[in-house]
Amino acid sequence: MKIHKQGYGIITIALLLLGGLSTVFILFIPWIWLWGILVLAAAIFFFLIVYFFRVPKRAINIQTDGILSPADGKVVVIEEVEETEYFNDKRIQISVFMSPLNVHANYNPIGGKVQYFKYHPGKFLVAWHPKSSTENERTTTVIRDEMGREILFRQVAGAVARRIRWFQKVDDQISQGSEMGFIRFGSRLDIFVPVDSKIQVELEQVVKAKQTILAKY
Repeated sequence: MKIHKQGYGIITIALLLLGGLSTVFILFIPWIWLWGILVLAAAIFFFLIVYFFRVPKRAINIQTDGILSPADGKVVVIEEVEETEYFNDKRIQISVFMSPLNVHANYNPIGGKVQYFKYHPGKFLVAWHPKSSTENERTTTVIRDEMGREILFRQVAGAVARRIRWFQKVDDQISQGSEMGFIRFGSRLDIFVPVDSKIQVELEQVVKAKQTILAKY
């Protein structure tokens, strides 16, 4: 398991601040039991920050006829909707919510060519809010595979997640399961698949990026 590069700066700042605070505790608090508790709390907090930016080594469950989950988390939405940004027709939306304890690197659900990408500034409603998919800060990506099939997915910021990062652009040729972005501190991914897709997951199911099949063509 490695630490994602998006965490290097935050981890360094946290280490310096918590290290400084711990030194102050030890030097100026006369009660050993109290500074011991405070130093332990600082160590736990630092561990959680490092843990958040972890990227576990994981094999890609390559699927020529399937759509992989782009994120770790829990399925919170499976419903037919009208997709109005790109397709302008009905699609099945599958949404995966990532808690602060989930891995937050995001991956491409299929391989192919990036046909469309757009960043949308917006609000920071809680990630499970019905309007977060259309009103929150978000990115929209459409990938077309070699058979002409297109999948749209969105990185959606939440009330805490205010740092969306993406690593690809229009016309990039990408592979299924390759990393496409990162969202800091809790958020969601919305995936829009054709209405005749065979959904392979259920509501409240825990899914893993690069491994869980969300739907099949």
